Amino acid sequence: MVRRAYLTVLALGASALIVTACETAPIVEPTVDAVVEEVAPAPVELSEFDRAMQTVDELVASGNTQTAIDRTTQLLRSPDITDDERAQALLRRGDLQYSDEGYNVWGAVEDMMKVADVYPDTQAAADATAMLGVAREEAKLLSELVLRPETSRTQRFESLLRLGRHDEALDLMLTSNLTPKNEELIAMFQIGYLCVGDDQTGPVYNAVEANGSPLELRFCDFGK
Repeated sequence: MVRRAYLTVLALGASALIVTACETAPIVEPTVDAVVEEVAPAPVELSEFDRAMQTVDELVASGNTQTAIDRTTQLLRSPDITDDERAQALLRRGDLQYSDEGYNVWGAVEDMMKVADVYPDTQAAADATAMLGVAREEAKLLSELVLRPETSRTQRFESLLRLGRHDEALDLMLTSNLTPKNEELIAMFQIGYLCVGDDQTGPVYNAVEANGSPLELRFCDFGK
């Protein structure tokens, strides 16, 4: 009886030791695998054509639409671009000429027609065809407005300028002593009709560029 009680005491003591050991044993945190550093994908190398088109977008974003149009014209003179790229560049130029800052609706119509006629199997041709009807309709309405006797000189000037009949617009501007809006003056400056410089003569037109720079503009080579 004594032996059995002794064994019971031993068993209870061992259980207590086990419980105590479990309570006091340090908690081992699970190991964390090393973080694998992700390697960024290599930048995509742009083609010469894509870089040129990117430059066009940057020029437009900085308020230099007419310069962007000139850049697409330079690109179209390159013998190295593919037919698909040429169609894209023509469509982009047409789109820019038709924009509010483009001032060449007839030029836009001609570019869109060329894309649709010469490169009919390209995506650019489908896009050009969708835009062509609207551009043609505006060109027709503006041309009719120019001919109406009740059209004011300012309206006639603005219509001629937007159509792309720039020489006629400038003649009317001079003979009627008109002062165009700021955006029209900037467009005429970028196209090359108005210049900055003390050596220029003629009337002064004050304008402000997209970056806030003031300009004193005169007709290039006026009176020479």
